[in-house]
Amino acid sequence: MSTLDEEDRREYYRIEDQIALEISPLSAAEALGPDLLQDDSPLFNLLSELHLSEFESQHLLRQLSDKDRTLAAFLKAQNKRIDLLSAVVAQTLLGQISAPQAVVLSEGGIEFKQAQPITAGTRVAVKMILMPQALGLLLRGKVTHCDQQADGQYEIGSEFVDITDAQRQLLARYILQRQAQQRRQALDQNTSSAS
Repeated sequence: MSTLDEEDRREYYRIEDQIALEISPLSAAEALGPDLLQDDSPLFNLLSELHLSEFESQHLLRQLSDKDRTLAAFLKAQNKRIDLLSAVVAQTLLGQISAPQAVVLSEGGIEFKQAQPITAGTRVAVKMILMPQALGLLLRGKVTHCDQQADGQYEIGSEFVDITDAQRQLLARYILQRQAQQRRQALDQNTSSAS
């Protein structure tokens, strides 16, 4: 039984966005394996590892900044350089995956449209590049619904399964940043139209 607070929280951590997305069925071994999924593309794996390692070291950087501000400032500058490199890698990968498409994204799953149906219950690999942060994630998913739309496309919902805490937190951080960015854009549009 879900409470109103759970519904509000679920809505709060859900955004409509445009992302590069690739969905592929998993083999039985991949679907149930304990290890992180690996992609055939070494560039995509590198992009994923860059963000996971950066995320995992954030608490160390916060501790260090309390003790040595100069070293912390230097390391933040290095992080900025790495972020720029990961943006270059992400731009390269965008041509290999797909053009960005409309999705509804949350910490718990993703909803998207595509031409081919996927049976509910199917385990899939969800490969995403989230821009502009250049965040590459490869997650396991389980299709929850597949509904044909009037335009012939299929609306497919998938919940993320076996997601690590670091992956979940990266996704949550991305969603919060995009929500803030979308609010700022809406405020700017309202301000400029009122002028």
